[in-house]
Amino acid sequence: MTERILFCWSGGKDSCMALHELRRDPQYEIAALLTTVTEEYDRISMHGVRRTLLERQAAALGLPLEIVTIPPACVNAEYEARMEAVLLKWKARGIRRVAFGDIFLQDLREYRERNLARVGMEAIFPIWLRPTDKLMREFIGLGFRAVTVCVDPRKLAEQFVGREINEQFVADLPADVDPCGENGEFHSFVYNGPGFAEAVEFTRGEIVLRDGFWFCDLVAAHQIAVAETR
Repeated sequence: MTERILFCWSGGKDSCMALHELRRDPQYEIAALLTTVTEEYDRISMHGVRRTLLERQAAALGLPLEIVTIPPACVNAEYEARMEAVLLKWKARGIRRVAFGDIFLQDLREYRERNLARVGMEAIFPIWLRPTDKLMREFIGLGFRAVTVCVDPRKLAEQFVGREINEQFVADLPADVDPCGENGEFHSFVYNGPGFAEAVEFTRGEIVLRDGFWFCDLVAAHQIAVAETR
């Protein structure tokens, strides 16, 4: 029988590849995408992508979206309490497992597993231990389209934020940067590819240095059109 599961969704390439794997597996059905959004900014936590684009992304993928709001500079205890409340809601609906797009961070995997165990749920890691160079090549080869939205200036120059993720992007990465940014070197927003009913239209906005990271603001197409008519 098909099992309905939650997917912990960041909107980025690793999430997209994990979702792609799950959708090819007949034993799973995605009940909803679960995403944390920072309250004050109304953006995907850490990635900095506007909630409007997240909602359009979920709609293009044809999946319900469950948003967990957290405060800025959220401490673990607060994050865990808010996440637990939402997980318990879905558990009451029959959901027992949650999928993640993590690849090789063992401590993060164990943290997720501990938190789920507290509410009687289990974790699924569809792309766990996949070689990241091959995974990135597969992502590009499948036709996914993504842009970097956040980079760590300790690892990458400002010029890497707001870039299209393609073969040239990968070739330009310094040797000590993981091809998938699995160590937090960069984060992305996927706007088209397999499973998308249509592309998520946006334009690149300003680039800012905030909280020690470079962010490229992405502005949804309808927001641009409204601004131009004012």
